[in-house]
Amino acid sequence: MPINSLITASKYTGELDKLFEQKAVTGFFADNNMRAKFVGAKTVLIPDVDFVGLADYDRDTGFSRGAITVANTSFTMQKDRARSLQIDREDLDETGVANLAGQILGEYVRTKVVPECDAYVLSKMAGIAKTAGQYINGNLSTPYANFKTLVSAVRDRVGYDEELVCFMDTHAYEALTQSSELARMITVSDFKQGELHLQVKSIDGVALLPVVSSRMKSAYTFNSGSTATTGGFTPAENAVGIYMIVMPKSAGHLVKKTETMRIFTPEQNLDADAYKFDYRVYYDVFVKKHEIPNIRAAFAPAVTISSDVSSAVSKTAGSISGSLSVTAAASDSSTLEYQWYKCTDSNGNGATAIAGATSSSMTIDTSLTAGTYYYFVKITAGKSTVKNSAVCTLTVA
Repeated sequence: MPINSLITASKYTGELDKLFEQKAVTGFFADNNMRAKFVGAKTVLIPDVDFVGLADYDRDTGFSRGAITVANTSFTMQKDRARSLQIDREDLDETGVANLAGQILGEYVRTKVVPECDAYVLSKMAGIAKTAGQYINGNLSTPYANFKTLVSAVRDRVGYDEELVCFMDTHAYEALTQSSELARMITVSDFKQGELHLQVKSIDGVALLPVVSSRMKSAYTFNSGSTATTGGFTPAENAVGIYMIVMPKSAGHLVKKTETMRIFTPEQNLDADAYKFDYRVYYDVFVKKHEIPNIRAAFAPAVTISSDVSSAVSKTAGSISGSLSVTAAASDSSTLEYQWYKCTDSNGNGATAIAGATSSSMTIDTSLTAGTYYYFVKITAGKSTVKNSAVCTLTVA
């Protein structure tokens, strides 16, 4: 029986839409009811209402006049991401296409789409707080103090009847939840995300939402993916870790203009004898002007390299000596962690950690034979901020 591509695509699109909202730790932002009007390909108009405050009532003149300003704030959609995937006809029989395709596409959304969405949304929220000066320098030795500072600042603006959330990177979450002093204060509460009703840990009514550290950086590079082997996202060169983001649950508005899946049979696919799946998601997260002051963040320390690894070193086989080294410091003077890597080219590809090479310098292997070798060191501050040194090209003659 031939597969109806249109119907299959429609079913997958619906399921993928749910995965996007339920699996992403930021997916609940899509629950926030926001009247938005799409204008053109990239612009979203969102109504914003401003009022003036109360005034005295005058027994003679009555009410003081005041204005209601309704303005459509214009936001530009930034993230238009897509990928085309193919499964060769010979890899499965026709009756198994639907099940296998569903598994593959669902896994694609879970492992590629959701992490990228979380990384983009969280970096944008933290960036809003940083730009507005609404942040602190975090410290893993005092996680609860950091948490209370952020929560108090938000509560002071929105009051105590607003539901707050705290996104926490792995290290801040572990430091906070493992503290013996806080064991009695952590409770379990209900949390709604899409159609799911979850049980999450909370402190003082603030939901704690742990996020893997790779999705909690201040900035990312979203690769264009112009070839089949590139794509995805990586932390930007000077990105720092984000320990915490505290904000009202209703402050972020995740807008998806489209999440589309097109499915083509081998007969419809002009490029290969394969089933083809085209996935596209066009989305962004927005914060209204009056909600910007309600977002607070705590950042990990930054790493500064004052003396980088030499970019080129030459040695002679049989008489190798010396070492590679880097000089760096954390912005809060905390102790840095080092890990040296051997890689396959000057761009740092194919990196493999070198056992025991965990200090600011690494002794060059004296047993190297003639050839070209590549090394760099990964420097970590506060468990969260990671900065790579330059790649050293070591030539052994």
